[in-house]
Amino acid sequence: MTRRANLIDYQWTYDVFLNFRGEDTRYGFTGTLYKELNRKGVRTFFDDKEIRIGDEITPTLLKAIQESRMAIIVFSKQYASSTFCLNELVQIHQCIKENGQLVWPIFYDVEPSEVRHQRRKYGEALVTHEQNSKADEEKMKSWKHALREVANLKGLSYDPRKDYEHVLVEDVVNQIFRIISRVPLDVAEYPVGLNFRVEKINSLLKLGSNDEVIMIGIYGTGGMGKTTIARAVCNAIADNFDYLCFLDDIGGGSRKHGLEQEQARMLSKILGEKIEIEEINQGVELIKRTLKDKKVLLILDNVDEQKQLKKLAGTCDWFGLGSRIIITTRDLQLLKSHGVGRIYEMEGLNYEESLELLSWKAFKSMQVDDPRYREVVNQVISYVNGLPLALELIGADLYGKKLREWESMLDGCKRIPHDKIQQILRVSYDGLQQLEK
Repeated sequence: MTRRANLIDYQWTYDVFLNFRGEDTRYGFTGTLYKELNRKGVRTFFDDKEIRIGDEITPTLLKAIQESRMAIIVFSKQYASSTFCLNELVQIHQCIKENGQLVWPIFYDVEPSEVRHQRRKYGEALVTHEQNSKADEEKMKSWKHALREVANLKGLSYDPRKDYEHVLVEDVVNQIFRIISRVPLDVAEYPVGLNFRVEKINSLLKLGSNDEVIMIGIYGTGGMGKTTIARAVCNAIADNFDYLCFLDDIGGGSRKHGLEQEQARMLSKILGEKIEIEEINQGVELIKRTLKDKKVLLILDNVDEQKQLKKLAGTCDWFGLGSRIIITTRDLQLLKSHGVGRIYEMEGLNYEESLELLSWKAFKSMQVDDPRYREVVNQVISYVNGLPLALELIGADLYGKKLREWESMLDGCKRIPHDKIQQILRVSYDGLQQLEK
C-alpha cells in the first residue's frame, strides 16, 4: 500500500480520517468532533454507515485512508469488538510505517495500557474473535501489533468522570488546524524519482518510535539533489513533530554570518520568536536547555565542517524523545566522525527517471514524442549519468531548440563542461582528500 502522489504533491483528499466504533461514540464525542472540524474548514472523512456487509475494507475506504493527511483513532471501550475497526487500524498503521502519516490516538474512557497490552475489554474482544474464528493467526497477530504500536503514540485521554468533553474537542480541533495551516517547503518543479527515495529515508527515521532520538545523514556530491530530497522528507513527516526547523545552507551561512548566528536562526525558527546569541558556547547551552524536552524535526542542510554539527546538534540527548535530526552533506567522513550511523547515500537517476526529467525540462512533456530526438536524448542521458542538476540545466537550455542545436550543445559539453554544472561539481571535488581526488 502506497500513497506515492501525496508524498510530494500533497494533494490530500482529506485532512483527517476518523477511525472509531460507531456504536460507542458516533452520536456523542466523534459526531461532535466531526461537526467542529468541518466548521473550522478541516476536510474530514467520517464513515457514517450504521450496518456493514462483511468485515473487509472496501477500496473506497482504503483510498480514503491513504489520501488523508492524518488519522485520529478513537479508542473506546467496545472498539476492539469491531473487526472492521481493527482492519482499518492495521491499514492506518501501514501508512505510518510507509508514508510517515501522522496518527493521533484518543483514549476515550479507556486507559492506554488497556489498548497497548490488550487488557480488560480489549483482551476479551480479541479472545472472542479468536474463538468465533473471525480471524486466522496472521490476522490476530496484525491486530495486536497495530493496537500496541498505535497505543504507544502520543495521544490524548478523556475520563468522563473528571474531564469536560467540549474541552477535549476544542483542543483537538485547534491542534489539527495548526498542523494543516503549515505551509509546505518548495521542493521541485518536477519531482521525478523523489517518492521512492523519500520512502527509503523514512525507513531510516523509524517514525513510529518515540522512545529515542535518531540522527541520519544524507550524503552525496553536489547536484545530486540532497537539499531537494531533504525538503521533500520534511514536508512528508513534519506533522509528526511538535517543533520544526529546516536550516538551509549552514556551510555558507556560518562563514558569512558566524556560527552563533546559525544557532540563533535555528532556535528562532523552532520557537517562533527572535533569539539573539552573542557567543557560540552560550548558544550550545541555550540549545540544550531549550530543546531537551521537545520533540523536534531538525534538518541541517549543507553542513561542511565538523564544528557546525558539534555546535548545532552535538549529541542526541540535546533533544526530546521522538526527535529526528537530518543532516545533508558532501562529506561522508564528517558524518562518520560525528557518530551518525544511519546514512543514505544519494543515488543518481536511472534511465527512465532521467528520460522523464529531461523530457519535462526540454519538451514540457512527460515523454519525447518526436522520434527524431530520441538518439540525441539518449546521448544526453548517457553524458549526464543520472545527475539531476545537470539534466535540469541542460534540459532548460535545450527547451525549444532544434535538433541541430541539441547536437551542437552536446558536442560542446563533451569538450567543455557546462559552466554551472562545473561550478557545483568543483565544490565537491575541492572538498575531497588528495587520494579521493
